[in-house]
Amino acid sequence: GVVESGGEAALLLEYLPMGGGTGKARYEDLGRGLARVHEKRKPAFGWHRDNWIGSTPQYNGFEEDWVTFWREKRLRPQIEWARDRGLRLRGAEELLEVLPAFFESYSPEPSLLHGDLWSGNVEFMDDGSPVIFDPATYYGDRETDLAMTEMYRRRRDLYNLYHLLNHYNLFGGGYGASAERTVTSLVRASGS
Repeated sequence: GVVESGGEAALLLEYLPMGGGTGKARYEDLGRGLARVHEKRKPAFGWHRDNWIGSTPQYNGFEEDWVTFWREKRLRPQIEWARDRGLRLRGAEELLEVLPAFFESYSPEPSLLHGDLWSGNVEFMDDGSPVIFDPATYYGDRETDLAMTEMYRRRRDLYNLYHLLNHYNLFGGGYGASAERTVTSLVRASGS
């Protein structure tokens, strides 16, 4: 529940005994659990309301076309915020135009996503049960949750660009140079 007092708010969550360590079997359980989450489907990409990825707004609404959703609700806002912070991002507009090239032989289904799945949002309870937390939930291409594991190389960098831009917009620093290199590489990879 949420507790509010004096203009401050806190989110109270159930205590989960963490510290179950790691291991191949535990990660296999995590993978099976994530696959069950991804089995939840909707007829369109997005979420019923905007939400957050860290302290950055994450725009949603529903869109039937994945490329449009990814371009307009994920990449374009992050690119604009990064530019407002001084990052040039040469080639970003070209990348937004060539996004369909990454989906010529692939048509994702709207699957329920964690939305911010990285090692800092995964833990194992004392009994070894996996727990994922701090979601930025929406329905999208399940590859976006797996992109950081490098299982889908063709679109991995495209999906991780969203997180690089978000980290630049949150923390600045070297994330900007990484985002610029990624944009250049993606434009090249699209065949433009």
